[in-house]
Amino acid sequence: MTQQEIDIMYMRRCLQLAANGLGRVRPNPLVGCVIVKDGHIISEGYHQEYGHNHAERNALLRKGDYCGATLYVNLEPCSHYGKTPPCADLIIEKGIKRVVCCNDDPNPLVAGNGFRKLEEAGIEVVRHVLEEEGRELNRRFFTFMEQRRPYVILKWAESADGFMAPISQSEQKEQKESSDSSDGSDCNKKYWLSSQRQNRLNHRWRTEESAILVGSETYLQDSPTLTPRHYLGPAPQPVVLDRRNRLTDVPPHWLHLHTKTVEETLQALYEQKLQSVIVEGGRQVLDAFIESGLYDEVRVLRSPQTLGSGLKAPEVPGTAPERLIIID
Repeated sequence: MTQQEIDIMYMRRCLQLAANGLGRVRPNPLVGCVIVKDGHIISEGYHQEYGHNHAERNALLRKGDYCGATLYVNLEPCSHYGKTPPCADLIIEKGIKRVVCCNDDPNPLVAGNGFRKLEEAGIEVVRHVLEEEGRELNRRFFTFMEQRRPYVILKWAESADGFMAPISQSEQKEQKESSDSSDGSDCNKKYWLSSQRQNRLNHRWRTEESAILVGSETYLQDSPTLTPRHYLGPAPQPVVLDRRNRLTDVPPHWLHLHTKTVEETLQALYEQKLQSVIVEGGRQVLDAFIESGLYDEVRVLRSPQTLGSGLKAPEVPGTAPERLIIID
């Protein structure tokens, strides 16, 4: 194998390790680290939890001789004191000879300083190996840092013929009571279209994002909890958008927004350091995000049931992001 092929192979392992931190390290990026010496992996690590050791530190603090080794990491090593000491300093201290990296860190506190510190210490630095794959893995982080807004996921459930709900509340209640819902006594009305498998997937998605947002109408009609009841993992920050100041009983742990536009809403979430948000509707809120163009991904849970009439599901324009996921 060529050196380039070897670097790609170990970087893929870094990305694989980094993905294990999804939902647990936010607002930090997902980072994995692999240390190779004499053609063998001698240590690995990944960032496991926000506020705890970074990937490089988890790998380098394991007992071993790292002098002369190559360290693979998918994001530029930090060079500043935050929750933990600088990883670049530890890399130098341990005698690493070569560092291969996937992505530059856009954080102004790093932004090239990590690489500079390593090179000044005589360490060879190779950059941009599997760069696009790295950006895809950390798309939430890069959107937050570069566009100064959360990564936005629009999500809804719809029938096979494209409706979100029956035409009336009485029909909705009747359909819901006759459906095979997995939510039990804590079932939100809008989830009756989803299968048990789709519900579990939906709740897994919740554990992976920083926040989940509904509008005031959904809040009033469904009394949602927005928790990942059917999947083990961290709960997102619940957010309700109350543009008309209709709500008086919002729990204190919810983020209660009175913003008027999508831009204002995303700015408020950014100021709360919420790196990503699932927008669960209803239709008016979803349409506002679609019309603004300020979204990155669409996820649709499609039921085999047909309704024939009712509230139409949103339409995704041809200019929508490439990340359109339909789960039947």
